Amino acid sequence: MDTISESLSDAASAWLSGFERALTESDCDTLAEFFLPDSHWRDLLALTWDITTFSGAAAIAAALCASGGRDGATGFRVDEADAPARIVFRGGNEDVVEAIFRFTAPSGPCEGVLRLLRDATDDGKLKAWTILTALIEIAGHEETVGAARPTGEVYSRDFAGPNWLDRRQISAAYENREPDVLVVGGGQAGLSTAARLTQLGVDTLIVDREARVGDNWRKRYHSLVLHNQVHVNHLPYLPFPPNWPTYIPKDKLANWFEAYADIMELNFWTETEFTGATYDEIEQRWSVELTKPDGSKRQIRPRHIVMATSVSGIPKIPAIPTLEKFHGEVMHSGKYNSAAGYEGSNVLVIGTGTSGHDVAQDLQSNGAHPTLVQRSPTSVINVEPSAQLPYTLYAEDLTLETKDMIAAATPLQPLKEAHRLMADESTRLDTDLLEALTAKGFKIDREDVYGWQFKFMNRGGGYYFNVGCSDLIVDGKVGLIQYDDIETFVAEGAKLRDGTVIPADTVILATGYKTQEEMVKKLLGKDIADRVGAIWGWDEDAQELNNMWTRTGQPGLWFIAGSFAQCRIYSKYLGLQIKACLEGLISPKRR
Repeated sequence: MDTISESLSDAASAWLSGFERALTESDCDTLAEFFLPDSHWRDLLALTWDITTFSGAAAIAAALCASGGRDGATGFRVDEADAPARIVFRGGNEDVVEAIFRFTAPSGPCEGVLRLLRDATDDGKLKAWTILTALIEIAGHEETVGAARPTGEVYSRDFAGPNWLDRRQISAAYENREPDVLVVGGGQAGLSTAARLTQLGVDTLIVDREARVGDNWRKRYHSLVLHNQVHVNHLPYLPFPPNWPTYIPKDKLANWFEAYADIMELNFWTETEFTGATYDEIEQRWSVELTKPDGSKRQIRPRHIVMATSVSGIPKIPAIPTLEKFHGEVMHSGKYNSAAGYEGSNVLVIGTGTSGHDVAQDLQSNGAHPTLVQRSPTSVINVEPSAQLPYTLYAEDLTLETKDMIAAATPLQPLKEAHRLMADESTRLDTDLLEALTAKGFKIDREDVYGWQFKFMNRGGGYYFNVGCSDLIVDGKVGLIQYDDIETFVAEGAKLRDGTVIPADTVILATGYKTQEEMVKKLLGKDIADRVGAIWGWDEDAQELNNMWTRTGQPGLWFIAGSFAQCRIYSKYLGLQIKACLEGLISPKRR
């Protein structure tokens, strides 16, 4: 180790040693001195059994003193096995000392990320700016991976009894037992969650209404390719092969999902729709109704339900005045599969988010004549390099687990500043495109100060990664009109206020999806929806996403959604909480 690295490691070690002493002594005043006035502690189950953030030295010290995991938290030490203590630029701050560390809490082994800055008001002492503490595994309930890989009768060589395949089929049938957990939805969120739970020994069943595992990607529009790069998008335990393309085609991904479910031995019922459930407070179990395509029903009684149905699942069909006058085809973009059959036709695509642009580009590239109808200002970001700026961490030569931990280590306020800077840089990089779009009458969202990821985490959309459609708009190959310029829809299309009629054979509504709250209300009833409250979107006070990956106001009801990276990272902590509930270590209801 070079001298600079040694000094950084020593500085981090000294901070951790002093912090541990103050933590052990429950000395809140002394603990506060280890933190900058503007500092942040994020805990992922290690000391609070919660996913939570505290800000400000006094608030952090008080929360640490009150945390149940404080007693017995020992062995704080720098861990440089993967990443040495180093100087980094984080959240708008230069010269941040960042170190990975390990310790042991009563719940089990833990890890964390410490970021130190000099306190100009206290003789330049290095103090914590941000600190992450995260549970690795529950002591006594470790995953069956690596050295703990499974053995036992399922994998035994029994010439007289059922073999592995027989046992897998029996397991998936659930004829004589109930699953501990029902996961609703078989996309990346559902697969990640079920994989984590299965490795923790939690009996888990996934249900999905599609005919094949992966159909939630396979059935999307023909030309779909992911908009972020392969190294960000792995599922837990099983990374994509090294020969995979930078941007993954949807069918390749769908096939991987199918293989993943088989390889990871996940119990998965296809063509099965979750149609409702009630909760028994006394038995702490759900009564769930599942429906097959033929209308037949199956009742199951899991202790926990994980809704893994994406950020939103019910198409939003807005009431568009006079659209009933239009005599052509009207569909939501979720039903659009490909441009086949639309050659030579005129199509109005209402909505200028990612789906609207991609549908329009697919249509234009295959001989149709699309026109985008813009309803509100939209953020536009070139897919390279601008849209990849948030993922620069994942290009570093670190293990995926370390990169995921570093990504999770930035609390909301520093994260907002980091994304504000990235949004500024994106605007600078994309100036020519944005000016050309503006000249064509496209309205750019100038209020979007925190960039596309915050739009995704607050709204689930409202932006477009330009993979070519913006250039088609600039070149006039994809038409553009403003919704406010439409006076009325007519039988043959849309009549503008200047009298021009934009002809259309089809109207495609790229208008997004309803919130998860609406889905919960529909499937579980208003009382449970009210008990849970908002789902997704930042809670600025709590500094976490609403009701994501953590216990909710409804015992036994959990939510997971988001990008591949979010699902990979937070499925771990969701799984640990459910395991802890089943083992009686924590209550299934949010405090």
